[in-house]
Amino acid sequence: MKSFGTISTTALVLLLGLAVPALARQEKQEEKTSPPKQEQQAKPEKQEQARPQKQEQAKPQKQEQAKPEKQAQAKPEKQQQAKPQQQQKQQQQAAKSEKQQQQKTQQQAKGQQEQQQKQEAKSEKQQQQKTQQQAKGQQEQQQKQEAKSEKQQQQKTQQQAKGQQEQQQKQEAKSEKQQRDKSAKQGQQQQAKSEKQQQQKTQQQAKGQQEQQQKQEAKSEKQQQDKSAKQGQQQQAKSSKQQHQQLQTVSSHGAPQRSQQAMATQRSQPELRLSERGSGRIPDDRFRSHFGNGHRFHMGNPVMVGGYSRFQYGGYWFGFVQPWPVGWYYTDDFYIDYVDGGYYMYNPYYPGARFAITVVI
Repeated sequence: MKSFGTISTTALVLLLGLAVPALARQEKQEEKTSPPKQEQQAKPEKQEQARPQKQEQAKPQKQEQAKPEKQAQAKPEKQQQAKPQQQQKQQQQAAKSEKQQQQKTQQQAKGQQEQQQKQEAKSEKQQQQKTQQQAKGQQEQQQKQEAKSEKQQQQKTQQQAKGQQEQQQKQEAKSEKQQRDKSAKQGQQQQAKSEKQQQQKTQQQAKGQQEQQQKQEAKSEKQQQDKSAKQGQQQQAKSSKQQHQQLQTVSSHGAPQRSQQAMATQRSQPELRLSERGSGRIPDDRFRSHFGNGHRFHMGNPVMVGGYSRFQYGGYWFGFVQPWPVGWYYTDDFYIDYVDGGYYMYNPYYPGARFAITVVI
């Protein structure tokens, strides 16, 4: 409606602009047409004066007298009759021209109006298309943004769900572990209780067996003591015999030369603290390379290790199983050999005599 009002106003202005020049042209035409009327009035008079003279020269006087009168009488009447018709015709022509000019102006205004309407319609259409394209672009952008937001929301939701699932799995694993620990603890307690009861029962049985065994051991011990006493007497007799033989052997070979200081040092050494025979074993290749009659060494003074007397040789620690033999000195030459399933230390000054030791692993 606003565009239509603008078009109507423009057409009206154009019509007014064309109408004013048309009126001005009409006035000019009227001014131009008015002098010929005067000329027409003056022209008959001149013609009336001029024609008789010519006719007088060319025709007889009789004709000269007749024609001027007729002509003088006919022409003014015709001219007077034709003048209003001519003016009316001119006015009609001017009105027709003005009408044609108005029609032309109206057609031009109509054409301009139609052209302007077409242009405005085209512009409006282009504006609508542009608006539609912008709206379509905004809609597509909005759809992309919404799709992106939706995708981000889905990813966030999935991450949250994954985190919740992991948290739930951790919680379930923790609960399961607690349940297992609880069950294991209960089982351990039950087992401990059962073991305690079993131990008590076993202890009672063991106590009865122990009492029975103690009676048997007391009996066996008494028998063993009797036997040991008998064997001790025999062993003592045998040892005395061996020492006697050793002294005789040393006397025959000559006693080793020992200084007074070595003898004093030997006497100042504390009594050996014996160890039980162990099951330690030296590898054969190691034994062959460091032990045997071909590998003699000086033991030196024993040392206390873990509350027991020890000495070190060949990368191994050795403990004493028997008391130190009489007449042997720590400064003497020794060698170690494996005989009868055990390790023994030999002193070359006392052939045939040996001293039981054990490998400490």
